[in-house]
Amino acid sequence: MKIKDIFAKPIDRNIKGVITIGDEQDANVKQELEEYVVTHELQKHFHDFFKAYVASINHDTSEMGVWISGFFGSGKSHFLKILAYMLENRNVAGKPAIDYFLDDNKIRSQGTVDAIQLATSVHNEMILFNIDSKAKNGSKSQKDAILNVFWQVFNEKIGLIGVDFWIADMERNLINDDKYEAFQAKFQELDDKGRTWQKARNGFAFFKNTIKEALVAVGEMTEENADGFIEQLKTEYPLSVEDFAQRVNEYIEQQADPDYHLVFLVDEIGQYIGDSQQRMLNLQSVVEDLGTYTHGKAWVIVTSQQAIDQVTDHINGQDFSKIQGRFNTRIAMSSANVDEVINKRLLVKTPESERALMQTYSDDQHAINNLMTFESDITRDHYQSAESFADVYPFVPYQYNLLQDTLTAIRENGSDGKHLANGERSMLAVFQESAQRIENEDVRALVPFSIFFQGLDQFLGERKISCVNA
Repeated sequence: MKIKDIFAKPIDRNIKGVITIGDEQDANVKQELEEYVVTHELQKHFHDFFKAYVASINHDTSEMGVWISGFFGSGKSHFLKILAYMLENRNVAGKPAIDYFLDDNKIRSQGTVDAIQLATSVHNEMILFNIDSKAKNGSKSQKDAILNVFWQVFNEKIGLIGVDFWIADMERNLINDDKYEAFQAKFQELDDKGRTWQKARNGFAFFKNTIKEALVAVGEMTEENADGFIEQLKTEYPLSVEDFAQRVNEYIEQQADPDYHLVFLVDEIGQYIGDSQQRMLNLQSVVEDLGTYTHGKAWVIVTSQQAIDQVTDHINGQDFSKIQGRFNTRIAMSSANVDEVINKRLLVKTPESERALMQTYSDDQHAINNLMTFESDITRDHYQSAESFADVYPFVPYQYNLLQDTLTAIRENGSDGKHLANGERSMLAVFQESAQRIENEDVRALVPFSIFFQGLDQFLGERKISCVNA
């Protein structure tokens, strides 16, 4: 029997193991929801999150932050996306998102189920983004770097331009004065090529005269004021955390549902902050003012490789107790969660194969574990039982933690490590590719760790290693 024949599902099937923020097409979302494994650890995480979230329904709260931490490949970005799908409860392939969890009994606690249903009974809107990818070039060095990105994604969410805040304010004023449609029609009429405003606005610097003429024509500004506005576009926009929080609150209060919630879901905030005291202070101010002005109806959920106290401990000279108080809900993704996901999504065996593998271990357990005995002082996890051998085969227990360490090192030191941070590789994807490379071997073969590097070769840059199957 060959290795590929022992699995309950084909090892080469398409698995949504690479999760990219922004890839929200219905077919992809449906597969993510259907295949998402709610592990023992995630049962608790869902309970903790929704318990905190429902406390803000019909009640004011200042604890409207969630900090999700875990090593690279731990599934924190995937968990963030799943929370977005569940809160939004969008209709996916004719079925509400939460029903993919409730109908399949993925959530075992009735208390958690009740909290999920209450959380989705109100209108929740999501703004989901990777902050490093969304940040404008050069904005990371600004003192208001975090606020800059929050302003940008909020403006885009409500239909305004994201690349320039002066133009976004112009659009906002036109909407409030009920002249936005007239402005767009006049802009297209005046443009020499008949371009629509929506298509032209990101290149607004090339259309200043047309913008000015359209503003005057629809009665939004006098010619003198329009000249002043065009001149103002050359100046730096005065970013204000308080103005941002007030604008968000105004938008919330305009919604029909009195318990409407707006949720900012920010991937890789810890990496973006780094060791910058200024960026951490900026995040603290944003979260604090959102909590104050919206009374808990604007939530901020972030992911980070490090727990919040570890991030703040690395930044000297400032008391960050306030931000830790805002992020009162803290979720830590552990290695056990990843191991369980890989085993359940990828490595499930047929009943016959599982029995055969267990018998193989019972017959040869000493010889098998001797293969993992190293001469140095380093100790690695062995198979603990026949059941664990059948669950993990054709991999070795220590390879889970060792690959985590490798991925983290590549991300931190490799020339192309940023691509890893953007989710182009995951633990699940690398395990799948490695299993495929020996799928035609006879059962009793094990995956050598060197094979993992073939799946990571493109991300090693100048540090590429020649891999040998040994």
